[in-house]
Amino acid sequence: MQKKFQQISIASIQSTNNKPVKARVLATSGMLAAAMIMTGCSPTEATQNDATNNASGETQDVNLLNVSYDVSRDFYKDYNTLFSTDYQKTHPNSKVNINQSHGGSSKQALSVANGLQADVVTFNQESDMNLLVEKGLVAADWQQALPNNAVPYTSTMVLLVRAGNPKNIKDWSDLARNDIDVVIPNPKTSGTARYAFLGAYGYGLHQFKESSNENPVKTNDFIKKLLANVVTYDNGARAATTSFTQRGLGDVLITTENEAHLTAQQFAKGNVDIVYPSYSITIANPVAVVTAVTEKSGKTEAASAYLKGLWDKPAQELMAEMYMRPSNEQVLADHKDTLPDIETFEPVAVFGSWAEIMDAFFVDGGRFDQLASTK
Repeated sequence: MQKKFQQISIASIQSTNNKPVKARVLATSGMLAAAMIMTGCSPTEATQNDATNNASGETQDVNLLNVSYDVSRDFYKDYNTLFSTDYQKTHPNSKVNINQSHGGSSKQALSVANGLQADVVTFNQESDMNLLVEKGLVAADWQQALPNNAVPYTSTMVLLVRAGNPKNIKDWSDLARNDIDVVIPNPKTSGTARYAFLGAYGYGLHQFKESSNENPVKTNDFIKKLLANVVTYDNGARAATTSFTQRGLGDVLITTENEAHLTAQQFAKGNVDIVYPSYSITIANPVAVVTAVTEKSGKTEAASAYLKGLWDKPAQELMAEMYMRPSNEQVLADHKDTLPDIETFEPVAVFGSWAEIMDAFFVDGGRFDQLASTK
């Protein structure tokens, strides 16, 4: 019998003082309520006030909401302080305040699509951005608005195991053994989980020399066995980390490189080890201004500056220090001791466009559902 359960979805919204406000993202009214909690007024009132101040030419404080994926919160907490200090130097009569909202990437995208008043979105999957383009919230040319197709850093998937690696887990193939319990987020709600699934699937195709489009029997059998070992599908990557480190579930957590390092250094120091698989997946983390919101509130300039600052060297250094792979090649090279060279593949090169990936693997009844339903 397959071992899994699913928790209720909770998104965490927090300001830069790192005091979280929990908001249950179940309906549009809940999301708008979350926005009101953070700003102290309704989104409509905030927009009207900002527009009035802009029209009168008065100086004003700027409040931005960054809606992001689950395990980026630690980086953006520090980057927000870095950006706010720099912004005030060039805007001495203004102060910028950044609020953060974090959860599974796709649930966050859906929250914005349903009314959460994000000024910027910082996701870990292109398809989540495409949803907002389709809704008319993000400009169609968002990838051309910033360097590197609007991807300031990348990451990859690694394996986090118990200290000393008692189950001797060395690669993806070990996760299909019948003595292994696996923890991952839910691919239906989490972009990180999709990368986890695709990372394992891509490894199988590579190992068995199969193609995703040509009935990869050996790869499918491998993935069936791996998914049969999953003991929990949490709604987001940080929730999965909690299940592994605090609840003691599983022998291995499939997670991003940066989350694994932060867990090993902070959340569960001395209790976990990191295993780099022989072949893994490249994770792109796209960012964009939600122009449909910022143009009404007069905050496009501040929102754009916030995202452009991600390519400044101090921000790129901060990424590397937090185990993200910065787009600045020199900064990445300077941190090769903690960000080692690894063999990875681009998901679009192996599986097709993100639209094709979503249709093939993650729609209801798609390949993930098929492989997760049987052992």
